[in-house]
Amino acid sequence: MSVARLRVDVRRHGVSAIVTPAGELDHHTAELLREPLEACAGEPGARVVVDCSRLEFCDSTGLNVLLAARLKAEAGGGAVHLAAMGAVVARVFEITGVGAVFTVHDTLDAALTE
Repeated sequence: MSVARLRVDVRRHGVSAIVTPAGELDHHTAELLREPLEACAGEPGARVVVDCSRLEFCDSTGLNVLLAARLKAEAGGGAVHLAAMGAVVARVFEITGVGAVFTVHDTLDAALTE
């Protein structure tokens, strides 16, 4: 497939790194998120906010990328927060129980003001 089904943008907002995956996060696209997310999570005391507002789908591979980044951030005294999940993605987190190990915010603004 020549067209990527996932685009990842990274920007800074104060002390937070905002990582915004847009599209489908699955076995075929997970590496596109893994590299920038782990780079942000690897910074000492990292505060990473994953803006899920443009994420259309997430499978178990995607969940594993997010979980690995969370562990990496926490090992360095930081954290990974999730924000603005749509219903489809939120359902995956609910079914798997993965949402319970993250701090989840209804909106990106809420995640950034905490």
